[in-house]
Amino acid sequence: MNGEANFSSMAPPNFDGESYQIWAVRMWIYLQALDLWKAIEDEYEIAPLPDNPTVAQIKTHKERKTRKSKALACLFTAVLSNIFTRIMSLESAKEQRMKESETIKEYSVRLLNLTNRIRLLGSTLNDSRIIEKILVTTPERFEATLTTLENTKDLSKITLAELLSAFQVQEQ
Repeated sequence: MNGEANFSSMAPPNFDGESYQIWAVRMWIYLQALDLWKAIEDEYEIAPLPDNPTVAQIKTHKERKTRKSKALACLFTAVLSNIFTRIMSLESAKEQRMKESETIKEYSVRLLNLTNRIRLLGSTLNDSRIIEKILVTTPERFEATLTTLENTKDLSKITLAELLSAFQVQEQ
């Protein structure tokens, strides 16, 4: 066996919650040796494939995705289960904070996209049912906007387009 094959079969250094700085240096060296360190840096992005990609673009895209997956696998197998659970809850909290910073316009666009996907699947959801779901599930941070809409519009007769437009007008 050659040296690279021997090294790649070695397990990554384990992190048990103690001596983080030492583990971080060992992990950095481990990922560098496997040519995976760049895949976890912030500027390592995997751009979506363009329409009608070339074979070279497809190959590069696949290689970047594979490298990112390998790097994450190394990181996640290097931590104990209880630490992994904490990391995942931090990621969930980060996603939640990102959702909370969402504007009404972004929320409206997301709802409209979801509605269109549901309809594309052949489900027959009428506007009134969708509006009912939106009104019930509107995040608390949009409560003032919803109250203003209730006071200015007859929500039992409003169309989906009017509701989403009203949300956006309220935000501006």
